[in-house]
Formats: sequence, C-alpha cells, structure tokens
Amino acid sequence: MDFKPELLIPAGNIESFHAALEGGADAIFLGLKQFNARGRAVNFSNPQLITMLDMAGKKNVKIYVTLNTVIKNHEIPELLDVLNFLSQTSVSAVIIQDWGVWYLAKKFFPKLVIHASTQMANHNSIGANFSKKTGIDRVILARELTHRELELIMHKAQCEIEIFVHGALCYSFSGLCLFSSYLGGKGANRGQCTQPCRRVFKDNGKDHAIFSLKDNQQIKLIPDFAKMKVASLKIEGRMKSAAYVYRVAQAYRMVIDHPGKLPEAEEMLKWDFGREKTDYFMGGNVRGAISDNTNNGIFLGTVKKLSDDGFFVQSELNIERGQQLRVVNKLGESVSVKVKEVTAESGNYQIFTEKAIRRGDDVYLIGLPSKNFSNKFEELKHKNIKPVSGAYKRKIRQDIQIKNQQSSKPEFFVRIDNVEWLRKLRVDDFKGIFLDLSKKDWRKIPFDSPFFKKNLFRFYVELPGFVAETHLQEWLQDIKWLTRKGMKNFVVSHLSQLDMLPKGCKVITNERVYVYNDAAIRGIKTFGVQHVTYPVENDFENLQKGTSRDGIVPVYANPELFFARMPVEVYHPENEFMDNTDKEFKRYVHNGMTSVYSNTPVALMQYAHTLKKEGFFRFMFDLRTEAPSKHLPVKLFKKFNASEQLQPSTTFNFKRGLS
Repeated sequence: MDFKPELLIPAGNIESFHAALEGGADAIFLGLKQFNARGRAVNFSNPQLITMLDMAGKKNVKIYVTLNTVIKNHEIPELLDVLNFLSQTSVSAVIIQDWGVWYLAKKFFPKLVIHASTQMANHNSIGANFSKKTGIDRVILARELTHRELELIMHKAQCEIEIFVHGALCYSFSGLCLFSSYLGGKGANRGQCTQPCRRVFKDNGKDHAIFSLKDNQQIKLIPDFAKMKVASLKIEGRMKSAAYVYRVAQAYRMVIDHPGKLPEAEEMLKWDFGREKTDYFMGGNVRGAISDNTNNGIFLGTVKKLSDDGFFVQSELNIERGQQLRVVNKLGESVSVKVKEVTAESGNYQIFTEKAIRRGDDVYLIGLPSKNFSNKFEELKHKNIKPVSGAYKRKIRQDIQIKNQQSSKPEFFVRIDNVEWLRKLRVDDFKGIFLDLSKKDWRKIPFDSPFFKKNLFRFYVELPGFVAETHLQEWLQDIKWLTRKGMKNFVVSHLSQLDMLPKGCKVITNERVYVYNDAAIRGIKTFGVQHVTYPVENDFENLQKGTSRDGIVPVYANPELFFARMPVEVYHPENEFMDNTDKEFKRYVHNGMTSVYSNTPVALMQYAHTLKKEGFFRFMFDLRTEAPSKHLPVKLFKKFNASEQLQPSTTFNFKRGLS
C-alpha cells in the first residue's frame, strides 16, 4: 500500500496497554479515571498515563486520551484540572463528545489537539468540515455509513477521518441513545451504559433480543480504506481482555502491512472471542446483522450434568487446560471459569471448578492460553504539573456564565410530527411550533394560505438526526425551496447543520445537540444559535447548578430512546414490545430511520412552579408519536398552570438524578 492508515488500538487496563504495544499499534486510545465513555473499564491514573506516554514514545506510538462523556455543571472545576494536566503532557490528542469540553479546551488550553468522538454523531462531509472549521483535527465517523458514503465523504473532508473497523456495535447511533438512562439513570453518554440493546424483550409471545447486533469486522476492506486515505482504523474494546487486544491488533497489523495475508488474518480473528461478525452497512448488506445470541465467545454446549467438584459438557471443540470459559444461566447471569483441570472421553468433558454452575447453563469459550502481559509497570514516571490557580478557574467560570434573556411570563413551544396537528393546535398559545415532518409532508404545509402567512414567524422546520452523504445535495435543495417559501426558522439536530442553512436564519438546537453545562451553551451560542433545548434526560440539580435559564425545558415528551439506521423486526402488529419488568415500548419508522419510544410519557407538570421560581421560562410539549387531538394540549396547559402531576407519566431523571 502506498498509504498506510494508522492502526488505533484500545487499552482499558495495564495488561491491554502492553498487549497493544506488542501487537503493533500505531496509536492507543485510553481513558483516565474521569470523563470517559467506558466508565466500567479499569482506566488509568495520571502517573500511569505519564509512564505510558514515556513507554509509547520510545516506540513512536501515539496516545489519545478519551474525554468523551457529557459533563455536568458541578464537574467543570474537575474537568479544568484534567484539561490542565493533559495540556502539560505529550498526549497526541484528546477525544471529546461535549461542546463544553471543546469550548474550554480551544479557549483556555489551546495546545490540546482535539478529535471528535463518534458520539458527536458526525456522519457526512458537512459534519466533518464544520468540525474542521471549529478547530477539530480529526472526526471519528458514525459506524452506520455505507462504503459509497465513506468514499464521497473522503473526497470532500478537510480534516482527518477515523473509522471503527472491528468490535462491538451499538444499535442506536453512538451518542444518541437514552435507553440505559431511561431504565435506571445510568447514562450511556456518561460512560455508564447498561446495554439495553443486549436484553431479551417480550414481543407478541416471542422472547428475543430485538436489538442485539453482531460484532463489526471490516478487515477485508483495509485496501479500500487505504486507497481512500482514511487516516485511522480503530478497534473497539476497552472492556476487552489483553488477549483480545493482542490478537486483533496482530491481525489488522498483518493486513495493513501485507494485504496478501488477509486469509491468515481472518483465521486469527475467528478466535477473537467476540460475537458473531457482520460487515454491517459498510459491506452493503445488513441482513442477518441482528443475533439472538447476545454473549461473547464461541458456544461449546450446555451443562449436561453436575458433579461434586464441577460439571460435564459435550462439545465438538476441544476443551483444554488454560482456556477461559464463561458459563451463562437462563437469566443471563454468568461466571468465568479458568480450565485448570479437565478430563475428556468421546467429546464429553468434565470441568473441575468450585463455582456455582447449574444444569442447562450455556458454556462459551472466551479465551485460549495466550501470551501473558504484565498487569503493572516496573516503575511509575512522574511529571511536575503546574496546577490551575483559583483565580484562573474563577476567570473561566466567569467567562462561561450565561447572560440570559428574560421574560415575565412563560413561553411555550410544541413539536409535532403530523400535519394534522395544525388543525388541532391553538397556534396563539405557542411561541414556536417545531415541524418534525418527513420530506414528503413538507410539501403538504400550506405556506401560501393566509393562516400560515400570518403565523409564519411561529413555525420552525426541524432537520433530521441523520442526513446521508448521498442525499446531501437533495436536502440542500429542499432547504432552498423552504426558504423561498418564506421559512427562515429552523431547528437543527446536529450543530453542523448550521452550514446547510442560508444566512439570516433563526436557529434553535434540539435535544440531540447536548447542553449539560454552561460551557457547552456558551460554545454553541458562539455560532449564532438563538436558543438551546436542554436534554430530556437531564436532572433538576444539574439545571439548578448552571447559570443558564433561557433554554427550552421539555416538560412533556415521549423521549426517543433509540435512534438507529438499522431496521429491526418486531412481530407485534402495533410494533409494541415489553422488557422483563413489563415496561412498554414502541418502534417507529420515520424518514427511513428506526426510533424506539416508551409508551409512558415523561411529564414534569408538577414541577412547573419550581422551574418558574428558578427562573426558567421556556417550555416544550413534544407531541411526536401522539395522535392529533384538541384535547391533549388543553390538558397539558391545565396541568402545567396548576403544577399538577399528569398520570400516567414518569419524571425520567429529573428527581432521581443522572449518573
């Protein structure tokens, strides 16, 4: 190959760091103890990072540090300490998700090189080039792109492009999943994902893992990626073992250096002990990408019977000393067993273990005897770091303090996804009406009617969360058509969509443009955004601790828990399904994308007086997925004005808090 992409390998602990170095990494990505999207990994202390930078530097290997979570207001001082520390090290880049981290890094720690995490949901050339314009050097694209889309993006992108080529896949677009947060306050964007996409759901009498994707594997396309000059090929796996890291790194290193050794590398990857493999959208066929088997590893068989000191399993594969097994019961609970002693006769194996195993449990092979890697460093290196002074922190906090607009009375916004709502709403009740419509419904909007001309200032066209590169020009033409009709108000789902709009438009960011802290709001408003919308998963304490008060608070919504390009099969005639606690959910397809909503809305009506007392005055009713009716808006206003609870409903994280 004339151009060799960088091989970027994960490290979630010291062993896997050593494995990545020995496996042939050009660069390693890892997280500190704070602010990274793999909070359940071991991760690293500051002295350990200094030590790894020294070791990696001697091998000319780069280190990228992940700061790819959203930041809450009370965490800003700690974030400043982390940015200050990193700015005085030799890290090659920091990987971020939060526009607040971007703002603070670019303004106050400008030596730091910034990469946009895949959780920033960049998926087209508009996103890549907007990122470049903001001083971001590299964009990690969404995993859901096709080969043709990547090819077109590479022709236009002005910054470095990185893509995931191997490892686990999220069902939802990374960064746009609220399901874990909704179920228990463990936010995926806070590094606490409980993986609801791996769960088994009840669907019209069938129990199946509706959303569990096979693992990504793109090793066959490495020559194509090199030809396109993709800067970096990334392996997922900061939660994986050192053996996995070493094997996968070796396989991809082999093909980058010697494309003719692809068959040998593919054989190595059969033993990475991940899930079944898919080449996903990049391979041009997503059929079969969903698997009911949610476990990692190679299935060996089921436990046939128990003995006093172990269990018996029948397997066509050899089970040998030194192997690692995972034994999974019918509830999905698992134990790991290292094979220290085993007897075999005609494919029947007796495994000796003191761990609690049940008859009928499934047995998976998850590791072979492999090269051992040290779980410690010989000595820790240290570096004198000049701390951030209290005065400088106060200066930064003063800089990000929001200067709010004020209003003596509440302003209400409403979001609709059906033009029939226009016949049901009292438009005078709303400061803004968000039109989250399909493109074909845009043509149904009565722009030339006296009613619409009179109320045009209230209407905002909402742009979708995903605009495929192959349809980008079509979208730009449609936006021109809308502006010729007089539409100058837009809601954007991605900050880069600002570059799709003509100058002079009024713009509101929706909940997909995350604003969990004052720094994010401060940064976003530098682009000329009129209003921001606070996240629907946000909690009251975090709202209180910020200085922003003029954003839009969603007080009624069926929150979008999954937003995905991947189609799924739901057998229920109404597309409904339940989890094991009988919570009800529903699948919708809108603009060609799949969304999952809870059947129980989020409503904060009982906190109306509290929110107003705190100074918030902009509120939104999100009526998407609701059947158009005159009754519902009247009911919502009544409950809000009385500060009374709406039943049935949930308050999401508002009181329990977002972890």
